[in-house]
Amino acid sequence: MATTLEQLTNDMKAAMRAREKQKLQTIRSLISSLKNAAISKGDELNEDDILGILSTEAKKRRESLDAYTEAGRPELAEQEAAELEVIQGYLPQPLTDEEAAALVDEVIAQTGATSKGDMGKVMGAVMPKLKGRYDGSKVKNLVMSKL
Repeated sequence: MATTLEQLTNDMKAAMRAREKQKLQTIRSLISSLKNAAISKGDELNEDDILGILSTEAKKRRESLDAYTEAGRPELAEQEAAELEVIQGYLPQPLTDEEAAALVDEVIAQTGATSKGDMGKVMGAVMPKLKGRYDGSKVKNLVMSKL
């Protein structure tokens, strides 16, 4: 099984051959972000690091897409949507709200959390499991509703 970085490199070559300008530009941007993160870390990135960076890139595209849509800039919104679609191809399948809620219930049972004071303990245990698969901004509300 190829790592995500190897997959990105192979897809970049395929996009060059197929002359898919938008996809090529997006993949090059992702590879650049990964290389910059590796330099900052001073070490090679593991798969979790790569997925975290890809999730961050996807979040940036979502926020830009919303901003361009609100500003009435459909051409820029389309570009961001196309980039987001490419990035999501490398991320794991997102969890549904029900699956995320079940995972939060499981973590609450494991940690023995009973009150809102245990929020930090639950969040610390649940975030690594949901990273890249569920919107992080929704997790806090989900955990609060369960405690």
